[in-house]
Amino acid sequence: MKSQALAAEGRGLLRSRNTVTGAQVVKKSKWRAILRNYELYIFLLPALAYIAVFMYAPMYGVLMAFKDYNMAKGVMASPWVGLENFRRFFAGYNFWTTLWNTLALSLYYLAATLPLPIVLALIFNNIRTGIFKKSVQMITYAPNFISVVVLVGIMKILMTPETGVFNVLLTKFFGAGVIDVFGKPEYFRHLYVWSGVWQTLGWNSIIYVAALAGISPDLYEAATIDGASRLQKIWYLEIPSILPTAVIILILNTGSVMNLGFEKVYLMQTPLNLAVSETIPTYVYKMGVIAGDYSLATAIGLFNSVVSGVLLVIVNFISKKFSETSLY
Repeated sequence: MKSQALAAEGRGLLRSRNTVTGAQVVKKSKWRAILRNYELYIFLLPALAYIAVFMYAPMYGVLMAFKDYNMAKGVMASPWVGLENFRRFFAGYNFWTTLWNTLALSLYYLAATLPLPIVLALIFNNIRTGIFKKSVQMITYAPNFISVVVLVGIMKILMTPETGVFNVLLTKFFGAGVIDVFGKPEYFRHLYVWSGVWQTLGWNSIIYVAALAGISPDLYEAATIDGASRLQKIWYLEIPSILPTAVIILILNTGSVMNLGFEKVYLMQTPLNLAVSETIPTYVYKMGVIAGDYSLATAIGLFNSVVSGVLLVIVNFISKKFSETSLY
């Protein structure tokens, strides 16, 4: 019995020694791979520096959300107030309004911008005329290079009451009255979303066009031999091929639902449409930059980030549970 116990102990020590040796070998092989491809890792340094300086270093300022920040005293010397800034935000009269406006506008934008680039990519993939296809692609890609400021300026010029092209057409051809589009709260969300669709539709379709280009020609040939029509190829071959890409984009976009583009919303805001255009990012700007309440603005921003992170985890979990596609 004693000899058996000693033999078992010896086998255990041998296994542990082999495990340690295997881990060391794997570690050495990783460092050798890094040294062998050091040029590629050098290219990563600017990106890592950007993330460190602009993503991680500012996280020090999150402490202001739990303090009564005083610029003269600094972050560390300012007195702690705990969750008081969050309580002020949640108890504020416009908390539910800004939260609803942010969610409604973001989900509307997400619902409009997710499927349409897929449809456009499928159309591009099935256009056989090369010149026509390239022309349409160029026309649809071009609006993406228009800045947000210029886009909102064009919209305001076109929809100016009395003299704008939109109102001129309404009065002369349809006999309708003049409409102050930017002054009507019911038009704000539609104007924001569909102008964004026009601007980003072609550009967002590029990734789906690339995914469709990766489909093997053998699959198309097999589908043709089996007698599949063009619509059947789209439904049974092309859509399943780009579905994982669409799911990943949906997960990423869901994580940024609460961080709706500040610039465009702020530029489109007027005192008349403020009831539907006041979102959390614009409210943070007004509280922090204009009102100077940095603690409250930081607390709102932290709340925004936490909600975005929770949404990202939930959507990723659902996707992982019901499909094979997820971020992690």
